[in-house]
Amino acid sequence: MKLRNRIIWRFNFGLHSKRRLSGRYETILWFTKSDDHRFNLDAVRVPQLYPGKRHPKKRAKLSGKPSGNPLGKNPSDYWEFSAARHFRDDPVWDIPNVKANHPEKTIHPCQFPIELAERCVLAFTDPGDTVLDPFMGTGTTAIAAMKHNRHAVGIDKDGAFLKIARKRVKQFLKGTLKIRDSGKPAHEPRLRDKVARVPEEWKRLTERGV
Repeated sequence: MKLRNRIIWRFNFGLHSKRRLSGRYETILWFTKSDDHRFNLDAVRVPQLYPGKRHPKKRAKLSGKPSGNPLGKNPSDYWEFSAARHFRDDPVWDIPNVKANHPEKTIHPCQFPIELAERCVLAFTDPGDTVLDPFMGTGTTAIAAMKHNRHAVGIDKDGAFLKIARKRVKQFLKGTLKIRDSGKPAHEPRLRDKVARVPEEWKRLTERGV
């Protein structure tokens, strides 16, 4: 197997810890069997940062022509959630993790969003391919595969999770499964929102030097 990419998916929210640093990223490893592999870059491109940039005069054949791709640029191997500055300066894949108020949330303790699996399905497989998930959990990868006309095979040792996966797959096929829209901007609180304000109790503690 050949390692093609080590992808870092970074997010702002997750489980808090008291005896170690709070985990805020996951690592995705993309392996291929050989150099003859699929990579559908056009399916996962992001907007160009400088769409008006052109080739310099010293490149005779390309001089004056747009230097970027009209479909967008390669999204890189760093995918981030909720970072306005990075999205302005260097567009990334903006994928929230599944937490309490996420529409896809189940009882699974470390559930991935469908959109995360969806991007991998689009980039690394073609329609009609079969996607295997040996740790299926609640069926996220299978749903992402079926959403884009791929076949899916899932394995998991936990019967309770498989029961949920079957239910979610059936709901997806019926069109009743709640799924967060792919590409939907992540919510960011406004300064006037109550949750974005510093609590009065904290202000008093700060004033006392605590």
